[in-house]
Amino acid sequence: MSRRPTARKNEAFVVNSVSRVFGAGHTAVHALRGVDLDIPESELVVLLGPSGSGKSTLLNILGGLDRPSEGTVHFFDRDLTAMSDVELTHYRRHDVGFVFQFYNLMPSLTARENVELVTEIADDPMSSGEALALVGLEERTDHFPAQLSGGEQQRVAIARAIAKRPTVVFCDEPTGALDSQTGQAVLRVLQDVNEETGATILIVTHAAATAAMADRVIDFADGQIRDVRINEHKVSAEEIEW
Repeated sequence: MSRRPTARKNEAFVVNSVSRVFGAGHTAVHALRGVDLDIPESELVVLLGPSGSGKSTLLNILGGLDRPSEGTVHFFDRDLTAMSDVELTHYRRHDVGFVFQFYNLMPSLTARENVELVTEIADDPMSSGEALALVGLEERTDHFPAQLSGGEQQRVAIARAIAKRPTVVFCDEPTGALDSQTGQAVLRVLQDVNEETGATILIVTHAAATAAMADRVIDFADGQIRDVRINEHKVSAEEIEW
């Protein structure tokens, strides 16, 4: 793994009293309301909640795509909330991988070339072939997105996210556009990546069944954390009942 900071070895993120308000006055939307949360490194964490509960807003703040209105977020020994825009760009480039519901692949590039978009700017990346092999697509490297199934496209997106050897991978509804069988295959890949690379993985989803495969489950409602559960007996992705 790359450049894992030395301080706070057991906590990838420490979130203190984080609020996020969009707008002002009577039209203001309180997306997060004083969230406190610790996320240990190398865990696979599922953030559950309905649309509008605040889970994606928190993911965007942890990923350096947004800033809180109040509160602090530490990533190991670094205060994300005190970073400049340039420093946040550096953080996203070197420490973070993103996987979204819609794959965001370049249609004119092959699977290998889509992954190489990331490896060309990373300090110590995997080869594109290594990353695609890790997600089970070593035989599909020269295929274009239109020649791949939805599940295969999402696996290319995961390969692209992990190729730069990120410390943390954020997944926003990664199975939302997939059927149950394909979704299980994608979750299995994420589980494998967590186990084989040690990256902390955060999965935002409204699919409650996904919680069974997580080390830690965080339930969101109305911009607040309703519950945090530790899975003593987590299951493999193939055992999830949709």
